[in-house]
Amino acid sequence: MTTARIPFRALRVLDRQAEHTFVVPAKRIHDGDDVDFFLASRAYTDIMTFIFQLNASMFPRKIQDEGQPDEVKGWRLEDPDVPCPPVVQNLAKLLEIFTSIIDETPPDPGPRRFGNVSFRKWYDKVIERAPSFLDQYLPSDILTWSASADVSAKAELEAYLVGSFGSSQRLDYGTGHELSFLAFLGCLWKLGAFPNSSNGDLERAIVLGVIEPYLQLIRRLILTYTLEPAGSHGVWGLDDHSFLPYIFGSAQLSPAISSPAEILMEGSLPNAPSPPDVAKATVVQRERQRNMYFSAIGFIYDVKRGPFWEHSPILFDISGVKAGWAKINKGMLKMYNAEVLSKFPVVQHFPFGSLFTWEQDPAAAKVAKSVHTSAQPQKSTAPTPRPQQALRDPTAEPGAQSMRAPWAGGGGGGGGGGGGMPPTTAAPWASSRGPPNAPAGATVPSGPNQPTKAPWASATPLPPPDGGTTAPWARTGRSAPSATRDVPTTRAPWADKKLEER
Repeated sequence: MTTARIPFRALRVLDRQAEHTFVVPAKRIHDGDDVDFFLASRAYTDIMTFIFQLNASMFPRKIQDEGQPDEVKGWRLEDPDVPCPPVVQNLAKLLEIFTSIIDETPPDPGPRRFGNVSFRKWYDKVIERAPSFLDQYLPSDILTWSASADVSAKAELEAYLVGSFGSSQRLDYGTGHELSFLAFLGCLWKLGAFPNSSNGDLERAIVLGVIEPYLQLIRRLILTYTLEPAGSHGVWGLDDHSFLPYIFGSAQLSPAISSPAEILMEGSLPNAPSPPDVAKATVVQRERQRNMYFSAIGFIYDVKRGPFWEHSPILFDISGVKAGWAKINKGMLKMYNAEVLSKFPVVQHFPFGSLFTWEQDPAAAKVAKSVHTSAQPQKSTAPTPRPQQALRDPTAEPGAQSMRAPWAGGGGGGGGGGGGMPPTTAAPWASSRGPPNAPAGATVPSGPNQPTKAPWASATPLPPPDGGTTAPWARTGRSAPSATRDVPTTRAPWADKKLEER
């Protein structure tokens, strides 16, 4: 069984004795070059550090007792054995209040193709009441930090919180809003709102006691106000709305570890459901009460009809991974980097303040342009000042850097496919498995906003950059999609006769 030993690092807590100037978070990403800068920024490093930190806490633990065989402790939703400190309980109550506002703001009657306009009423109430709710449920010493200055810590927290429930203008919700809630929790961590703990107990409480209730609130908002997916890739996206439950949920089902620095790359927890069980409605219904991954899959079953492989081909493709849930977890982290943090449509609205800063990370490796980031808008309508050392070399060879923990090997890491509107391709770690009884030659129609080809439909090999992860088309002798030529129709994984015969 493969094990990765990565020096564990937690998100840094600010020193209360040191001077700190808070600023209201503002938009900084306007074009493709800004995405490249973001991938080498302190904000990116902090985001990935926090995700790795939370992810490691969700791996089951080996309980070592002298003279006794090792026992394994796993974590389930609503697990009474996970202690929740008062601040976590208060955040859960805050989310309950936001949920109760849905009851007092019913959706407008009548059929609608797009989002229900009553969501704007709900959102306005949240904005109006959020300041008093923060005063009620968060530690006062955190909110009043630098209260005498023009901007307090409360202003930064409020910006990320209200930005995590979707867009009242577009009536949609997506992974960019989910990222905003993650940043809200990261800000609280940096401000010292969470007490010290050992062996991941606090991080585990945050995931199970705050992030899961947040996801439940979001799912109710989507069902109540029929919110549209923000920047959806259709069937070629992992999920229409969320990504984090697939990371933390796959960690729940991975093999047990002794410490956060010992992350297994393969295998599954004994008696865990197998990855192909996501296509079995009865298993999903049972496991969604215990696991975040299956809870997210269960919501897909709630809102979509038809065969699972048809409406969720990427998740179906991932379910064919034979190396277990740890392998899926590793792939989900890579995919989050490529499909969320490296995508202009997703991160363009993420605001930067003093806690998640728009500054070059001096330890970050230089981010080379990939085929996808090159296709992003390159001329900013509102230029953002960037430090001189952050300017990119226009002659750099296209390609994405390997996905690493930002603290490993002295690099902040770059991101795989940083593209714009093109759809996501099949997960590179997953098997090429087609649906049952699918006709040979079946295709998925493409349109003018779908310029990329699936990795199995290419023709000439493209070597990966030094230190990068081999692209799926390089292993099969096929080429990467070209950003400069006309692209034919995107093909479903089962449409390649050679793959079908395997």
